[in-house]
Parts: sequence; structure tokens; C-alpha cells
Amino acid sequence: MRYAVIRKCSKPISGLPMLEVDNIHFYYGRIHALQGVTLEVPAGKVVCLIGSNGAGKSTTLMSISAVNPITRGEIRFEGEPIHALSPEEIVRRGICQVPEGRRIFPVLTVLENLEMGAFLRKDTGEVARDLDHVYSFFPILYERRRQRGGTLSGGEQQMLAIGRALMARPRLLLLDEPSLGLAPKIVETIFEVLGKIREEGTGIFLVEQNAHIALGFSDWGYVMETGRVVMGDKPEALRSSPAVREAYLGE
Repeated sequence: MRYAVIRKCSKPISGLPMLEVDNIHFYYGRIHALQGVTLEVPAGKVVCLIGSNGAGKSTTLMSISAVNPITRGEIRFEGEPIHALSPEEIVRRGICQVPEGRRIFPVLTVLENLEMGAFLRKDTGEVARDLDHVYSFFPILYERRRQRGGTLSGGEQQMLAIGRALMARPRLLLLDEPSLGLAPKIVETIFEVLGKIREEGTGIFLVEQNAHIALGFSDWGYVMETGRVVMGDKPEALRSSPAVREAYLGE
């Protein structure tokens, strides 16, 4: 279903905008992949972006992380423009992404993967404490700490990818399809941990194929289609939209 006739983007939930994506454009060659994407993530809140495959959701995350430099528009973090910065500087500013497909380092151990998440940090003592904190979220990673990342199960690799991102001490966590290909019990465990991360004050911008999970977990939601954000509203309002129910909730 197309959304040209139901475009609606209400004002996001109250709270200072931590992340502001303002009318950004991005091209893959001649393909206009992002066509004026605008959205906000308030500080300490969870915002999800749902849409069909190829809509531009992952491209949006990659643009925020500066992996895909935008051609027009502006991205601001805590009021400061960041779209001209390098990916390294984006991480230094407090934004860290958990990419689709995990992308851990398969030949490194679990511990070495986690340490890579802190490669920009110099506060050795705090890094050690954060490592213990990650292990408290995912005890299986402590058990597997000397095991190569590539030998872990898919669910364990997803835990490792999230743990690696947390080692950078992000104030905003970007998550790309964290439930993809995982058993329901593992998905439940991961979202329980993400709930704890939210409680600690970390903002979360979530791209998720499972709209039921995404809308149930988020404070605000956006719908994307063919490079454009076509709806934005509270999760309960999106769930009540006939178009969203038909296209993404299987109703």
C-alpha cells in the first residue's frame, strides 16, 4: 500500500530533540535513496522507523553515522550539526550504531570484540567497569569471552554487537534490525536488555522489521516508504491506522 494520501507527521513526544534529521537527501549513483527525510529523536526516548525492504531505513541510519554522506539537508545532535563529520567523530560525539547483520569481527574473541567498541576511549578504569556492565546484561558473553566471535550463535552475535556498541558509552544507540533471523526467545531477551538500556537514559533509534515489536517498544514511530517519511505518530495511533495495519501488522 502506498502512503501518498495519508501523509501525517505529528510533532514528536515532548522532550528536547537529541537527534534532528532535517530534510536530508542521499543518492546511490543516480538513485535518489533518501528524498527529504525529516525526523527527531528526543533525549532518552525510543523512536522506531518501520517500512518495507528497500524503503531507505538502513540508509537513513548509515547517513546519521556518516557512512553515507548526505548530499542535502542537515543532521544535528544535541543542537550541533554533525553531517559533515567523519564516522569516527560521530562515535566520539556519542552516537553508536549496531548494524544489520551484526558485523562482528569473526576471528577476534568475544572480549576482543568488546574491547574494539572502546577503541576511542582512554579511561581504562571506566572501560573495565563498562565491560562488567555489558557482562551483567549478557552473562553468556562472559562465558564465551575467550571464544572467537564467528563461532557464536546468531543470537549471541547480536548480543555481542549490542555489547560492543555499549562499550563506546553512547548517548544515542542506533539499532538496525536487531530481531532479524533470531528465535522469539532470543528476541525477548534482547529487548529486555534494551529496556534496561533505555531506563539508564540512553536514547534509542530503532529500525525493525517486526512492526509489532517496534511499536510496542517505542515512544514514537515513523513510517518510511521509498525514501520518504510518510507518517509519524504515537505507536498506538500508528497501530490504529488501517494502512499501517494492512501493510505492516498483517491485519
